[in-house]
Amino acid sequence: MSMPPPLPVKNGVGPTRLRIPTSGPWATIAEYVVAKFDHLDADSLYRRFDDGGFVGIDGRPIARGTEAGGHEFLWYYRELPNEIPVPFREEILLVDDDLVVVDKPHFLPTIPGGRYLHESALVRLRVRLDNPDLTPIHRLDRGTAGLVMFSARPATRGAYQTLFAKRQVTKVYEAVSTLPLEWDQDAPALAGQDLPLVCRNHIESRRGEFRAIVDDAREPNSETLIELLAAGVSASGRAVLHTVLHPHTGRMHQLRVHLAALGVGILGDSWYPDLLPEKPDDHSLPLQLLAREVDFTDPLSGQPRRFTTRRTLSEMPVP
Repeated sequence: MSMPPPLPVKNGVGPTRLRIPTSGPWATIAEYVVAKFDHLDADSLYRRFDDGGFVGIDGRPIARGTEAGGHEFLWYYRELPNEIPVPFREEILLVDDDLVVVDKPHFLPTIPGGRYLHESALVRLRVRLDNPDLTPIHRLDRGTAGLVMFSARPATRGAYQTLFAKRQVTKVYEAVSTLPLEWDQDAPALAGQDLPLVCRNHIESRRGEFRAIVDDAREPNSETLIELLAAGVSASGRAVLHTVLHPHTGRMHQLRVHLAALGVGILGDSWYPDLLPEKPDDHSLPLQLLAREVDFTDPLSGQPRRFTTRRTLSEMPVP
């Protein structure tokens, strides 16, 4: 059961909830928080307790000396003083009473996480539209550009979320990969399979793992139809393959995993097929993956709705 937070959205940022263990080596809740966030300055955390920066379910501040076990949860506003600016702006395609659709740029996360808080589509849009109730209906990876839908109000949020849960939304993506050395324009194929092809395998996401795990010994739980759009040379001089992707399931990193399994990992992907060392974003080569189309029957009006991105992939073949 969802638990409504005791704090409102502030400057586009919602409060974070933290579960407090019922037992442990901590005499107070403040000691537990300091131990959990040991990468932060302890004195600063204690001062936040003194300033009322941590509250319980009733919205009342939790004092520094509150004994461990006195609260099951606490809430607080996450702080990120040295946030990295994302120099690209989301484009709003639709705003109505129930739905907001945006064209997200590469490098901008859909929701706060890691080293990004205010520099996320959700927080930017809450401030921009002055709507603290805005909530994503689905998400795109930070590196992926294209269409993202947000619920504008709680009363109708469930109707749109059900569309995705029941796979009643048709999504189309584009990707650009390095052209395989064995590519035959007269007989286009990947990994020995003629195009178009359907890629299936078992994809699993595990707690604590950043990458999806493929288990070929298990029954497939993911499926993507892959079609050839073009092959040629990009504006930067790369020999590339441009594909259209129709996911029939929505597993974590599914499109990136499927193209990597076929030997055509997406350009700019530092996770698949190989996990590369972390380095600063290369704005000259964003992940060449684009959420191009979203198509569904509106659950409120019953009318068909279709949205198409205005973005293109920088490494697509030049005509």
